[in-house]
Amino acid sequence: MEYFSLNEHHFNSHDLFEICKIIKNDGVIIFPTDTIYALGCSLYSKKGIDKICLMANKKREAANLSIICSDFKQVTEFSRPVTNQVFKLMKRNLPGPFTFILEADQKVKKLFGSKKKSIGIRIPNNVILLKLVEELGHPLVSTSLHSEDEIQKFLTEPEEIIKNFNEQVDVFIDDGAGANVGSTVVDCTEDDIVVVRNGLGEL
Repeated sequence: MEYFSLNEHHFNSHDLFEICKIIKNDGVIIFPTDTIYALGCSLYSKKGIDKICLMANKKREAANLSIICSDFKQVTEFSRPVTNQVFKLMKRNLPGPFTFILEADQKVKKLFGSKKKSIGIRIPNNVILLKLVEELGHPLVSTSLHSEDEIQKFLTEPEEIIKNFNEQVDVFIDDGAGANVGSTVVDCTEDDIVVVRNGLGEL
């Protein structure tokens, strides 16, 4: 595992370039968001996505994977057009601790399988992550870094993450202790917008 200690006040373009090289070579990484730590890879890495699904013990079509975008332009490339109501809601709350479930477009269906009708979209309020995705040039696929502990749902401490995943992932970006509350998940695929999971974000 390659280790990088970065935060919004301490990161450089060389580190981001090195991390992107690993990601583009089918690397799987653990990174901070504006909520919890997440597991991810390039959206275009079949090997990376398969490895993440294997680690999560999920089939590709059934895995709760989101894509992390750097801006709204990237969002429009991977989802079907949204209503004005949904667009205004997203504009008010992104970047931020939200996952918006949108109708998937054909690109997503080709990457994840034809049964994939929707996709979770995130633009986290985390400078390192947004710069990383911008440098990469396309979204990351991500899933939450869950803990096997019955009380603590997510892994939050860097030492704990390294101990559990040192042999399984290629990069760990350490930004200190993470939160133990995930993003608020908002389903925008039907006429009525529904909050399906209450998390750190408040609408």
